[in-house]
Amino acid sequence: MEDYIKENYGEVKPKNSSEEALQRWRKLCWLVKNPKRRFRFTANLSKRFEARAIQRSNQEKLRVAVLVSQAALSFIQGVSYTVPEEVKDAGFQICGDELGSIVEGHNLRKLKVHGAVEGIAKKLSTSTTDGICTSADLLSRRKEIYGINKFIESPSRGFWIFVWEALQDTTLMILGVCAFVSLVVGIMTEGWPKGAHDGLGIVASILLVVFVTATSDYRQSLQFKDLDKEKKKITVQVTRNGYRQKISIYDLLPGDIVHLAIGDQVPADGLFLSGFSLLIDESSLTGESEPINVTAENPFLLSGTKVRDGSCKMVITTVGMRTQWGKLMATLSEGGDDETPLQVKLNGVATIIGKIGLFFAVITFAVLVQGLYIRKLGEGSQWSWSMDDAQEMLEYFAIAVTIVVVAVPEGLPLAVTLSLAFAMKKMMNDKALVRHLAACETMGSATTICSDKTGTLTTNHMTVVKACICGKIIETESSKDGSNICSEVSNSALKILIQSIFNNTGGEIVKNEDGKIEILGTPTETALLEFGLLLGGNFQEERQSSRLVKVEPFNSTKKRMGVVIELPGKGLRAHCKGASEIILASCDSFLNSSGEVVPLDEASINHLNDTIDLFANEALRTLCLAYKDISDEYPAETPIPFEGYTCVGIVGIKDPVRPGVKESVAICRSAGITVRMVTGDNINTAKAIARECGILTDDGIAIEGPVFRMKSEAELQEIIPKLQVMARSSPMDKHTLVKHLRTTFQEVVAVTGDGTNDAPALHEADIGLAMGIAGTEVIFSYCCSINYLLKCGLTMGTC
Repeated sequence: MEDYIKENYGEVKPKNSSEEALQRWRKLCWLVKNPKRRFRFTANLSKRFEARAIQRSNQEKLRVAVLVSQAALSFIQGVSYTVPEEVKDAGFQICGDELGSIVEGHNLRKLKVHGAVEGIAKKLSTSTTDGICTSADLLSRRKEIYGINKFIESPSRGFWIFVWEALQDTTLMILGVCAFVSLVVGIMTEGWPKGAHDGLGIVASILLVVFVTATSDYRQSLQFKDLDKEKKKITVQVTRNGYRQKISIYDLLPGDIVHLAIGDQVPADGLFLSGFSLLIDESSLTGESEPINVTAENPFLLSGTKVRDGSCKMVITTVGMRTQWGKLMATLSEGGDDETPLQVKLNGVATIIGKIGLFFAVITFAVLVQGLYIRKLGEGSQWSWSMDDAQEMLEYFAIAVTIVVVAVPEGLPLAVTLSLAFAMKKMMNDKALVRHLAACETMGSATTICSDKTGTLTTNHMTVVKACICGKIIETESSKDGSNICSEVSNSALKILIQSIFNNTGGEIVKNEDGKIEILGTPTETALLEFGLLLGGNFQEERQSSRLVKVEPFNSTKKRMGVVIELPGKGLRAHCKGASEIILASCDSFLNSSGEVVPLDEASINHLNDTIDLFANEALRTLCLAYKDISDEYPAETPIPFEGYTCVGIVGIKDPVRPGVKESVAICRSAGITVRMVTGDNINTAKAIARECGILTDDGIAIEGPVFRMKSEAELQEIIPKLQVMARSSPMDKHTLVKHLRTTFQEVVAVTGDGTNDAPALHEADIGLAMGIAGTEVIFSYCCSINYLLKCGLTMGTC
């Protein structure tokens, strides 16, 4: 039996199974009992093919529409537009259909006629700086005219629909026929009520099976409905009433000013307002793999696309079913999820046993009928058949049907699905959302966890605790007013440091509705901005005193961020910050204790490198800040130069280890799970944190990403089994490690991460665990508990 299953179902992999393999095992399952219920959570390949065909058609239509609209621009001399009365009465100057035609068709001519992006914003009664007004009356009018940012969903099915589906079981239909015949024959021969006992017993059994099945399926659907509600809790940053805040993407309305950064998905159709180096991946809509550079000249942003690089502000123009993504979703059918490996095997076992049961049921029925015929042949009454003989044959048929019912373990695959769903529900109660049922099963077999450090193993609440400025190491953790720091640093150096912190940042310091100062941005940006405020800097004054010319946002590959600003008295200056070793390598001078620019000699370089190592050995994350004055002729379209910088200072940021991580790692180790840290941080910092967490042992290997990627296949075979820490890793280094673990070493790999740089590895892994701010303990403890249960021989349902 095992060989048969392996031969016929072995091609179905835990992840990314080929559709040919899935089709093959479906063809083998030609006889199933109640297929609608058994395969309710498996992939519907025919619908999937149909959905892909529709998607390809829509992609082609969109591509043609864009090309045609661009070609027609040279022939169109003017565009006329009349505002509908209901739109005028609501206080707006443009309707939703017109907005949709502008963005969807990339119609620059229409956009120009309406006054470009600022004109569209004005006609939507919004401000490009303060956003829309949040008065209840205006919001309701906006919703009435333009709709809401929600897609049409299929209505939930009621309980009686599940009852009807349960009645479609072929076996139950056969039993129903048997019950009817038994009632008729019994009443005719023995009268009422004695003759109806057998028939009513079968009817009661049918009703019991139907209602138990319908109840379990209905409760299961309610669980998935709850999970869907949790998965839809997605927020974006918008500006409303002049305040930057987080709201649900389903509350977005035309006119909202949305802030996007690397990794974000565009929540609705809209237009580019301002930003830097914005690259949009439109492959989900157009099928084009090359990212699109979105600028003021090409300002169109489509819902469902993703920000590959850069950052921007956009004004929402179209929401919900009017968006290109909404139209695409309306045409697609649900393709279903891939089968889990256990589902495939159990469905295979159930099908094989079903065929065997059917075979023996037919043999049993034939033997019993033959026995009856031989008996009547011996009596010489083979040509005269009575009602008693018919009832006896009906009993034989009922026995055969009973064999089929008992033999086919139809509830086995359903039990697995239910147990996995209960596991999902349990994890949801622990604030861990499972996107695919397969993850609950595969998670129980995890043998390796590749974890990110920042925000996953650590709390991701960062503060600057040490700084090396002008060659002096300053403790900042105990300084609350910053006066001690300022007294030890020259005014000129302090001014450049504050200028670098407040201009070269992706964060922002704003005042909320209560008038309190709020720092927005990543934890690293927040820590630096807090340090800037501690030094006595004023964010708004600093930003207004200079003009941003170019921004290159932080990139996980380059590991740095740079800006070019125009100084008040003419002249341009580039500021750069990032990984300490990388930035320091691009510097040829530094600020001395007097704040003067002096060349970097060997002694100074050694001192700064020793400082970096000192901070890293104390488990501090180090960042280097540098600047460079450049010529006024610098063209904005060229990359920011990355050499000849002056080192301003090095800061050490403390990110404490999350409570309970060390215990969780120990439990993982005792359960047979290897935990590896893969981070972009300095190797000394990574080693210190890994030792504190219990990940790095005496016989373990710690390696840097650039060294790892230079290794040959033979060297990787030797290194990877002992590899426990990878520092300064790029996204593709993580991906390569996970790929080798899965393919070469046949490990079941779980990857935990909380940033966009973890995306390739998360996608490649058997289990991708995208962490929230407090998800680490849940995931580690859950992986370990599942493995302990499996080692004890317990089922997933027990969990």
